[in-house]
Amino acid sequence: MRGIYQNVLHAVGDTPLVQLNKVVGPHDARVLAKLEFMNPGGSVKDRMALHIIEEAERSGELKPGAVIVENTSGNTGVGVAMAAAVKGYRCIFTMPDKMSLEKVRRLRAFGAEVVVTPTAVPAEHPDSYYETAKRIFRETPNAFMLNQYHNKKNIEAHSLSTGPEIWEQTSGRFDTFIAGLGTGGTMSGTAKYLKSQKPDLRTIGVDPQGSIYYSQFHTGVPSEPHTYKVEGIGEDMVCGALEFEHIDDVMQVNDHECFHMARRLCREEGIFAGGSSGGSVHVAANLARELGKNHTIVVLLPDSGAIYLSKFFDDQWMKEGGFFEKETNQQSVADLLRGKSHRVVTTTPKSSIGEAMLTMKREGISQMPVVSEKGEPVAMVHEIDLLNAMIEGKAKRDDCVEDFSTPVQGLIDPDATLDQLKNILAQDNVAIVTQGKGLHGIITKIDLIDYLSSFT
Repeated sequence: MRGIYQNVLHAVGDTPLVQLNKVVGPHDARVLAKLEFMNPGGSVKDRMALHIIEEAERSGELKPGAVIVENTSGNTGVGVAMAAAVKGYRCIFTMPDKMSLEKVRRLRAFGAEVVVTPTAVPAEHPDSYYETAKRIFRETPNAFMLNQYHNKKNIEAHSLSTGPEIWEQTSGRFDTFIAGLGTGGTMSGTAKYLKSQKPDLRTIGVDPQGSIYYSQFHTGVPSEPHTYKVEGIGEDMVCGALEFEHIDDVMQVNDHECFHMARRLCREEGIFAGGSSGGSVHVAANLARELGKNHTIVVLLPDSGAIYLSKFFDDQWMKEGGFFEKETNQQSVADLLRGKSHRVVTTTPKSSIGEAMLTMKREGISQMPVVSEKGEPVAMVHEIDLLNAMIEGKAKRDDCVEDFSTPVQGLIDPDATLDQLKNILAQDNVAIVTQGKGLHGIITKIDLIDYLSSFT
């Protein structure tokens, strides 16, 4: 049992790690969720806010009676405001207008002043919440700015607390760590510590479509940002608190995936978390299905669903945003593939029938693409065709697959619509997704049914 804390700031950290049981399948990897919304301020940002403030006090940069100024999407502001209430500082926060009303009211409940700025402006625009905060900081006597987006102590906070906690809770027995990318400090600091303990640990950042990080990581060039609705992850500028050298991969999610998984977490797991948590769990669940048993994934859930009751937890808001009624002909094959494993089992023309049948039995599949040396799909081999040929005495186990395969059909591009996919599946049981000349994925009728059922 925990003892009595001197004040609420001593309750920051030591959050639980909980196994997910419903949003992952019985044959999937184990997924453990780090419930950071159980910090007293309701989010992972409590750790960073308290660390930076106390380090600034120790260095003399933050003086008694100071005014703390910061740009925030809401959660950092609460962590700062909570600490400021205990320590006696005044706060002024800037926040983009896409953030939930609950977030604004929560900051004001702590006595903070909140300046709401437009979302749809570049980071360098004088009206952005970044530049507005800088201007207020310059104009306010005895002001201190956390500068969470570029402050390396953001990273340090998590390498000193979040990472060691996860390592101790798991005894180091896990394979993958997943977290959303906002300022980047949570992922960078946690991953930095975890990799110092286990260098082969896989770390995956989650980025929403519309943010620049996915492109920045994979190509070295940030993409053109555009607006998205999920809060707390993604950025339109490169942040100094994000260190890609600690991250092995960055995966993308969209608003629909974030919101629907957050709703599932609440209704199926009893975990009341935010949309960015939904995005990270969406990635974790897909990866768990791909990895299978004997693997363990830790996924960080940054904040609570309580501050999104007027947004994606509200059915009317979801309907008005098109999240319940998205037309299937507006969706693409790529949208479907994003929600399933891209692992494709193939064979070659010169492989034996025996080898092909063993592969299909092991993988639990009834057909396989036959690919050339260049990886191009050239034919399909079906379990029933091989079986009939062997029963009729027309084939032996050592015969080549190419003699009993059928011409490849049902080729489709990732950008094709689901209507086009439906037409292909109406004529065949499988669609072959190609990109250029290479094989990108396979889609069956049940894959399409599973995807469409997620919208109902």
